[in-house]
Amino acid sequence: MVRSGIRVDVSELTSLAPFADTTPRGIAADLARLVNSGELEAGMRLPTVRELASSLGVSPATISQAWQALARAGLIESRGRAGSFVRRDAAAGPAMRMRGMAPPDDPVRLDLSRGTPDPLLLPALGPALSRVSARADVGSYQAEPVLPALAAVLRRSWPSEAESIVVVDGALDAISRTLDQVVRFGDRVVVEHPGFPPFLDLLDLLGAEAVPVAIDEHGMSPEGLAAVLRRRPAAILLQPRAQNPTGASMTATRAAALAGVIRSAVDDDGLDLVVVEDDHSGLISTEGDVTLGAHLPDRVVHVRSFSKSHGPDLRIAAVGGPRDLIGRIMARRMVGPGWTSRMLQSILLDLLTDGAAIDAVAEARRAYYTRQRALGEALRSRGIPVMHADGINLWMPVLSERSTLVQLAAAGIRVAGGTPFLAAANGSPVAGAARPDAHEYVRVTVGAVREDAAAVADALAVAGQHLAAGGY
Repeated sequence: MVRSGIRVDVSELTSLAPFADTTPRGIAADLARLVNSGELEAGMRLPTVRELASSLGVSPATISQAWQALARAGLIESRGRAGSFVRRDAAAGPAMRMRGMAPPDDPVRLDLSRGTPDPLLLPALGPALSRVSARADVGSYQAEPVLPALAAVLRRSWPSEAESIVVVDGALDAISRTLDQVVRFGDRVVVEHPGFPPFLDLLDLLGAEAVPVAIDEHGMSPEGLAAVLRRRPAAILLQPRAQNPTGASMTATRAAALAGVIRSAVDDDGLDLVVVEDDHSGLISTEGDVTLGAHLPDRVVHVRSFSKSHGPDLRIAAVGGPRDLIGRIMARRMVGPGWTSRMLQSILLDLLTDGAAIDAVAEARRAYYTRQRALGEALRSRGIPVMHADGINLWMPVLSERSTLVQLAAAGIRVAGGTPFLAAANGSPVAGAARPDAHEYVRVTVGAVREDAAAVADALAVAGQHLAAGGY
């Protein structure tokens, strides 16, 4: 054991760990085991990158990547020129960084920051509750984890043939459990840039490296994806429709192109990966159902959430994909929560089959489309180059993110700052992008703009084009 505050030299470190695998992942994994076992104590100073690289016969870049993975996992920390140290709270794992996704609760005139559906457009739960309460079977531990009738409805509406479809407690639950099965410490995972901040949080907790790929109005760039597949990622995370934050939706042509890029990497380079799709806004999206699973059924896990369409508090999502992988997910879940409440499943089944609820969701879809079109056209007419978007969010370029937030707050409007959505630092090169993006951004929840889109666009445009003195 190396005592706290003592600098361990290279020979002592290599005597503690085999370092048989000298890839960044292997080096990071060996060091993680030493930290987790207590053989490297909190506060211990590690050898320098060059010292360890020379001892192991690898490049300094290899050690730097291992150090970065350990830092993302919360095991070590850099203190600049003083060196890298085992974190004092390393045993607790990484601190959960919620990347700015919890907006303040102070009241504003118009809150466009939350990315949540308009509660006035959700279907009424009262009728479903009255019908379900009389028939829900909640007394058995041994029943099927998914109601057979709900499974049948889901299968009929699924965008491709899936060997297995189950339900879990929301989209992030599905994605987290899938990543737990396919991503190991130090693995790379392809993500959209910009993308959904909790995905980046999940990868940090897993000790995985996020590899960003640029998106356009049709989703992830095939050229960018082809470039990063050379880095042999373990998984790809993408949102096929109403992408958060941009509102981009894939076309069938784009899905086929992405699938073709993946198939080539699998066939030519022996790449083994899983594609995880988060269709979080499917039933309120105006774009057609699309999935890479139509082309790569053995590699795609498709997640469909009902939070945006039927209510965030239902906490139900369906997940479908290869039988073996879905089986592993559910087996692990059975020694945790076990199953998603069958009473909640019964409520969802009622909402998916009741005519009034179906009509309410259709009306919400039309309302969100109208709101998107009205605010988007108003902003473009005022010189703000927002792309055409689907769903409830819009990604707006601004001169200064901070200045825009301040200016809008003064006008009683709140939007979400764009920085938490960036998988790469602003201005950094991103695979698939023609050039580094010089813009800053904010995300606007268009779905909350019930009226007077012109006035809202005026406020957004003025604030977005404002660059305050003094470093805003």
